[in-house]
Amino acid sequence: MHVETQIEWESRMFDKVIAYLRDELCIDLPYMERALSVLIPQGKENVNAFATEGVYLYYPPAHYLQLFEKNELFLRRAYLHTVLHCLYAHLWQRGKREEFRWNLACDIAVEYVIDGLNKPSTRRLLSWQRQSYYDLMHKRKILSAAGIYELLSEETPERLRALAQEFYTDDHALWEMKDSKRPIPNQPQQSEEAQKKWQKIARQTQFQKEKSDRTEDAIAAAMQAEITAKRKRRNYKEFLMKFAAFKENMRCDMDSFDLNYYTFGLRNYGNLPLIEPLETREERRISEFVIVVDTSYSTSGELVRSFLQETLHILLEKNVFFSTAKIHLIQCDDTVQEELIIQSEEQAKALLSHFEIKGGGNTDFRPAFTYVETLRKKGELRNLGGVLYFTDGNGTYPAKKPDYPCAFLYLDDYNEEEVPPWAIKCRLDKENC
Repeated sequence: MHVETQIEWESRMFDKVIAYLRDELCIDLPYMERALSVLIPQGKENVNAFATEGVYLYYPPAHYLQLFEKNELFLRRAYLHTVLHCLYAHLWQRGKREEFRWNLACDIAVEYVIDGLNKPSTRRLLSWQRQSYYDLMHKRKILSAAGIYELLSEETPERLRALAQEFYTDDHALWEMKDSKRPIPNQPQQSEEAQKKWQKIARQTQFQKEKSDRTEDAIAAAMQAEITAKRKRRNYKEFLMKFAAFKENMRCDMDSFDLNYYTFGLRNYGNLPLIEPLETREERRISEFVIVVDTSYSTSGELVRSFLQETLHILLEKNVFFSTAKIHLIQCDDTVQEELIIQSEEQAKALLSHFEIKGGGNTDFRPAFTYVETLRKKGELRNLGGVLYFTDGNGTYPAKKPDYPCAFLYLDDYNEEEVPPWAIKCRLDKENC
């Protein structure tokens, strides 16, 4: 029976940690899933940090298990850091470049990418030294490891040591060094197969990244459209509320209710409150309203239906419309074609489900206003909040201002000179109708 050694147990535990780190990174970087799954974890006592030769991911089990408890963020970044070295082929590109400066250039290039991701799984505060060097890279338009290597040649030895201390993350001792006579002890030699494998993974990752970016752009555009639509809808609702009027409504007015008197009576006189909530409260809501739809030949039936659906939905919202109120819907071209009365959301839904445009003649706004006056004289409109006239704007307007608010809603540009000065003008966006 095999007895598990301490290092075997620690390696087994840290293998689970690496799987956890990989899952956390994949949440923010789904296109990196393949690359993050290539290196084979291998616990090793004589390494101080992550190290790889492109096949295995070596790590110090005991040290990193302790580090995981104290600084999980560092380990996530370090794991991604080492994988990116492989993805960018840093292990195989040094050639005759000076080793220390090349290692530092690769570390800076990879850390710059990780910091630029600005993802929750890798985000950290940037030190002044790190940020200042990034600023220099931007100024010189240098982002690749090869370009950073040349930029580092301008630094003093003290500055290079400081940068190395700032950007050091993993061990590069196992990287392939073709010009070096120093053998890599007890490690599998790098092969062309490993390099070709990472080249293939790099292409796959780039493809997935571009696909992910397109998806994110589409989602961002959809979110922005939704936010814009909500903002427009809110503005339209605020516009409609200008036609509201104050009126008592059957609803407890808790704002004017003094709870102290209520509880004082209960406490001192035995279940006898000294004051009770008012059963009505004065609220600003829409009472009676008229919507006139221009059904001339130049008006689109589909846009009319969309306008009615949006307007009726807002008007029939809770806290907007009194329960006893009525909406008069009038279709009119150069004569009144139809009048419908809506008093509930159910009626509005039923109307919209089989709504038909009636008309198709020329546009004349005057018959609708004459009809509204007739309804007022008959007593069918007692508390008229206002009139909304949905139109393309081309028609004959009344010469005289009515004694109630009237707004003309346009979808397209209209001739400002033809609209009478007393009319409230509102231009709607077709995307909002």
